[in-house]
Amino acid sequence: MLRGSLLGTAWMIGLSARPYLIARAVDDGLRARDTRALALWVAAIVVAGVALSYLGIMRHRTMTFIREDAKARSAEVLLRHLSRVGAVLPRRVGAGEVSTVGGSDIDWTAQVLTLTGPGVGAVVAYGVIAVVLWSISPLLALCVLVGVPVVGLVVGPLLRRLERAESVYRGQQGALTARSGDIVAGLRVLAGVGGRDLFARRYAARSQELRAEGYRVGAVNSWIDAATVAIPGLFLAAVVWLTARMAVTGDVTIGELVAVYGYVATLIVPVWFLLEGSHQLIRGRVAARRIVDLMNVTADDVGGPGRRWPGSLPEARHPDQLAAPEGPADLHDPVAGLTVRAGQLTGVAADDPAAAVALADRLGRYVASGVSWGGVPLTGIALDEVRARILVADHDAYLFAGTLRDILRAGADADDERIRVALRAASAEDVVDALPAGLDTPIDARARTLSGGQRQRIRLARALRGEPEVLILVDPTSAVDAHTEARIAERLRAARAGRTTVLIATSPLLLGRADLVAHLSAGRITATGSHADLLDRDPGYRHLVARGSDDADLEQPAETEEAYR
Repeated sequence: MLRGSLLGTAWMIGLSARPYLIARAVDDGLRARDTRALALWVAAIVVAGVALSYLGIMRHRTMTFIREDAKARSAEVLLRHLSRVGAVLPRRVGAGEVSTVGGSDIDWTAQVLTLTGPGVGAVVAYGVIAVVLWSISPLLALCVLVGVPVVGLVVGPLLRRLERAESVYRGQQGALTARSGDIVAGLRVLAGVGGRDLFARRYAARSQELRAEGYRVGAVNSWIDAATVAIPGLFLAAVVWLTARMAVTGDVTIGELVAVYGYVATLIVPVWFLLEGSHQLIRGRVAARRIVDLMNVTADDVGGPGRRWPGSLPEARHPDQLAAPEGPADLHDPVAGLTVRAGQLTGVAADDPAAAVALADRLGRYVASGVSWGGVPLTGIALDEVRARILVADHDAYLFAGTLRDILRAGADADDERIRVALRAASAEDVVDALPAGLDTPIDARARTLSGGQRQRIRLARALRGEPEVLILVDPTSAVDAHTEARIAERLRAARAGRTTVLIATSPLLLGRADLVAHLSAGRITATGSHADLLDRDPGYRHLVARGSDDADLEQPAETEEAYR
């Protein structure tokens, strides 16, 4: 930015040098009929033009670098913050708002930084031209010194009005972008329930409102653009008229008349930069406020010392940080009264889905709670260690764009054998076989090209491929048929043998394979035992898992793997 300011100042002062050279060529060469002096001054004008071209190129390159570098840095800061916010982000901010801020708003703030070079140069050039004009005529210098602030006073109210209009427009634009994203994401569902036309009409109505607001912004913009051209032009005409009158009376020479015209015409460039810069500054301020609002979104309080940040030593601990269990250990949730035994497959059947999600959030430390792990408060352990060893896999977890292999890697190495083992455990081999390039097939964001059941099995395979020490699965088979669910139940038990797994579901096929089943009613564990035991002695449990099933289905254990080969 310092280099850009120096180059911008040199370039703008250089613009004012040419009128002086032209004035000397007129007075010393043309009027004096001195060919040699005329040739020298013309040569000086050519050299000045070449130097100005070089300075202009270097100034523009520097400003472009500043803009692009600022965009990259801002995007990096924003993305790091959003990754720290994590799962809470969709509940706080719409996807359209994030998209708009990460795109156009960052661009507008970066544009503001490019004002530093020409902005400093404009102020310095303004002062230099005023001093030069003072040497010709104090009256002309006074006109320039007073005229430019008057221009600012005229345009100022328009800029404030633009800021208000831009703020409203940008807010509505973010909301509309979010709505369009929601419509695209749920297009199949909307079509299935007959709501596509309704949402299309609502979207069209909001689009018309946004267009009307855009016209308001455009109207103010048009007045500002007109002012940046008309006002300096009128200013130039007034100064030239005054100088011409002085030339007629002999107060200034013809060369000085030409020079004054050149100085004032040159002054239009810094004045235009200042007006245009003010315009961009308004947009930048509106965009910056939106970025700051997004940066102020924080993750839910999960308690404890948090995580170790990059650059800290592994042995560097927060004063309140506790050591995690060295090996498999029991998880205990005092709120629900649930104890998850290490190395076992524990099923949890909840009569309230919200209570089930709340339990998963507590066990995975997505909220502050009194959960203990091996007798150690979970909130006292470093958050990054908890995330590395305890995985909560929701049935609707986000699927990023990329090849299927990249999606299933789960941050680990691309070991195809382990990936295929995870796919088999999730009964998802047929998904890979149906894709044209197998694991190398590109998948779009959210895997919209796959069916709901296929996406769910891919999510399960990704969670299994991560091989966490503790895996908490939330309703992992809600979108698959009974035969597939039976295969998953059998294979899941084998794949997670000896490791701690919590299966939150109401499917009798899954719960029948659990080592221990807990009935979660009204937020508390009311009964524990095997699936068959709870069917016999807990009417509430029997009614919960019997939804959509007959008694025969509940009494029979899940069919064996061999039956489905």
